[in-house]
Amino acid sequence: MQPKKLSQTPEDTSAEGREPSPGKNQGDAPCCQVGSEAATHVELLDAYSRAVTTVVDSVAPAVVSIMVKTRRGKRGPSRGGTGSGVVFAPDGYVLTNSHVVAGANTLQVTFADGTELPATPIGTDPPTDLAIIRVNTSGISYGSLGDSEALRVGQLVIAIGNPLGFQSTVSTGVVSSLGRAMRSREGRLIENIIQHTAPLNPGNSGGPLVDSHGHVIGINTAIIAGAQGIGFAVPANTATWVVPQLIAQGKVRRGYLGIAAGIRPLARLLVRFHDLTQDQAVEIVTVARGGPAAKAGLRKGDIIVAMDGRDVTSVDDLHRQLTKWEAGQPVQLTVVRGKKKLDLKVAAEEAESM
Repeated sequence: MQPKKLSQTPEDTSAEGREPSPGKNQGDAPCCQVGSEAATHVELLDAYSRAVTTVVDSVAPAVVSIMVKTRRGKRGPSRGGTGSGVVFAPDGYVLTNSHVVAGANTLQVTFADGTELPATPIGTDPPTDLAIIRVNTSGISYGSLGDSEALRVGQLVIAIGNPLGFQSTVSTGVVSSLGRAMRSREGRLIENIIQHTAPLNPGNSGGPLVDSHGHVIGINTAIIAGAQGIGFAVPANTATWVVPQLIAQGKVRRGYLGIAAGIRPLARLLVRFHDLTQDQAVEIVTVARGGPAAKAGLRKGDIIVAMDGRDVTSVDDLHRQLTKWEAGQPVQLTVVRGKKKLDLKVAAEEAESM
């Protein structure tokens, strides 16, 4: 909002008899500018508040608290834990973290209105720290998964969960980084993580990270102990391809290559020389001895640019294509090795379930 322009009148240029304007010193801003700027700030804060409250009103009824009880052995003592989850289908499917429900003997879900229902596990995927449980009900509020690929650094995000037992707690922040990688509790590397500043505490795990349109764009998974303003969420697009497999078969079946790899930006000269269509690919960091990749002749430093003719631009791309890789079927990897571009056949093996 532009400050209101005051009407101007001719001034007496003579020093004699001139009186200073009341309440105004040399160098001061026009008298109405401060009030105008304050009004603008209030309007911005009101718009921010409306955005947050609208999202909370829409999504909070779909956020649940999960009470977990585990027992070591038949006679061991029962231990309890809590986490969060979000209903993503009206027939009672709840998305949460794998580490929240790991080893559970009994699961109980508490809805925002206080309703308590038992839940049953449907499937878990430790490599992405995602899991699905289900309550025997229907017609309930649910959240919709958004497009996490459309996120931008600095974008407003809202975390809803049940930290430290406080039901339906809301915190806000911004996306601080995209494409992070972190280790799961089982030691597996989780790719393409969202880093954000919305405060999280124990019990937030499994709860949704939501954008200003009310779409679930991530599942909160971890914090760094002792740090402030550093939280992590598994992106919604990862959940979108994990969920159907967990519902259908209780796990995600992945082909096993026997490599560790990371994203590698490609120099323009390399792209032109090999006639590639992408600006990044996946570089092999280590090759497991005796694994499928080693048997096929893959080496450390090889850059995987395609799998069965489809571009590979990230480790997530590789994982997605490996989920469609049937055991016993060969797959063709196109790799760049120095000045050579090679097509290598790899004999498929199914990764062991964790």
